[in-house]
Amino acid sequence: TPEAIFALGEDGLKKYIKTIGLYNSKAKNIIALCKILIDNYSSQIPDDFDQLIKLPGVGRKTANVILNCAFGKLTMPVDTHVFRVSNRIGFSNGKTPEKVEQDLLKKIPSKWLEYGHHYSCCS
Repeated sequence: TPEAIFALGEDGLKKYIKTIGLYNSKAKNIIALCKILIDNYSSQIPDDFDQLIKLPGVGRKTANVILNCAFGKLTMPVDTHVFRVSNRIGFSNGKTPEKVEQDLLKKIPSKWLEYGHHYSCCS
């Protein structure tokens, strides 16, 4: 729960995540995020894109992953891999992840959008 993670504090959390890259900044963001969830969202993750991207450590891609995987919303998270491949194979000529995301949402049938970003990394 956000309360349990917040209670660990940054140093306590680092013990659990020290094997992942950038764990110092991730611990700081996670603790700050938990505090916001507790104080502003009754410890629940919001299901709104604009609210998600205001949270520490949550950008466009992460917000779309949360909306897609946790809430079943038909989004297309665009990471570096999806961005490059989409341009390379002609699905988009977008210069930003947001533009590629918009292009993919227009071209990919909705039946493939649920968990669609998982397909790109597994093919």
